Amino acid sequence: MRSIWNGAISFGLVSIPIKLVNATENRSIAFRQIHTEDGGRIRYRKVCELEDREVSQAEIGKGYEDADGTIIPITDEDLSHLPLPTAKTIEIVAFVPADRIDPLQMDSAYYLAAGGAPAAKPYTLLREALKRSQKVAIAKYALRGRERLGMLRVVEDAIAMHGLLWPDEVRAPEGVAPDAHVTVNDKELDLADALMDTLGEIELDELHDEYREALEEVVAAKAAGEAPPQTPEPAKSGKVLDLMAALEKSVRAAKESRGEEPGEAEVRSLPQRKTARAAPKQAAGKKSTAAAKKAAAKKTASSASAKKSTAKTAQGAKKTAAKSTTAKSTAKSTAKKTVAKKTASRKRTA
Repeated sequence: MRSIWNGAISFGLVSIPIKLVNATENRSIAFRQIHTEDGGRIRYRKVCELEDREVSQAEIGKGYEDADGTIIPITDEDLSHLPLPTAKTIEIVAFVPADRIDPLQMDSAYYLAAGGAPAAKPYTLLREALKRSQKVAIAKYALRGRERLGMLRVVEDAIAMHGLLWPDEVRAPEGVAPDAHVTVNDKELDLADALMDTLGEIELDELHDEYREALEEVVAAKAAGEAPPQTPEPAKSGKVLDLMAALEKSVRAAKESRGEEPGEAEVRSLPQRKTARAAPKQAAGKKSTAAAKKAAAKKTASSASAKKSTAKTAQGAKKTAAKSTTAKSTAKSTAKKTVAKKTASRKRTA
């Protein structure tokens, strides 16, 4: 992995030469801007406003725009003389428990690679000290024109650093929570807990970007000259009128998706419906026995005839399916031959 920054970790009087490496990568599909009429690329050119001409990258520098619109040129040499101890150093300022860090502050992630053989010993010392203390290190460092806050922690056998937002860069959640006063009862909480337990845990490695995969299918279809895949119909979600009923239904659905008995999803016992008719009384004697035998014989005969009719129906369905499959395959092959002929004729015409 290519390093993006070279410097050192300042750990008291111990200095550890390190290289900063990106720990993450963006795997999103990127699009280009094109002219819709002819498909030409749209490009942005860097033009000097005073000379009204395009300039190369070697001619471009940095400048700070003052309040009155005056541009003050800033060179790389000016930036190299910043009065900061963290200009080329990751300065550890404290060690705190990991739960002290608000996840809202988490930003970019990096790996810190040891800078050569002399850095191996102090690098390992810091890593093992972090492991044993079960704490994270809070540090300051300068990167891309500004001083930043970072958190150092151990990932397997390496030290990782997460860029942190400064506390005043995190907004308070004002006006986000519902204004209306809502009371949640214990039964609703019990069902919510049951739903959480039913959904259970998941290995994060099993999750993947389905949007990117669908986008790749569309791009592949367009590249092959085929019609893009059809969008599946979204599941109809009715308006939730009864929160308890919605929770119970969610628990049952989660149970069924895991192959469990949906009856186990019930958390509260629902009242059983009363039967309108009473159960028939058992009749004793020879008459009832004979009647039962006759009824059983009738059921057996009807079952046999039903099986025969089912077999005949299945045979007819198989023949029909075979005919329709043959017709479909013939139609597909004819369509492919037609598309191939059209493509060949287009190429000859071109």
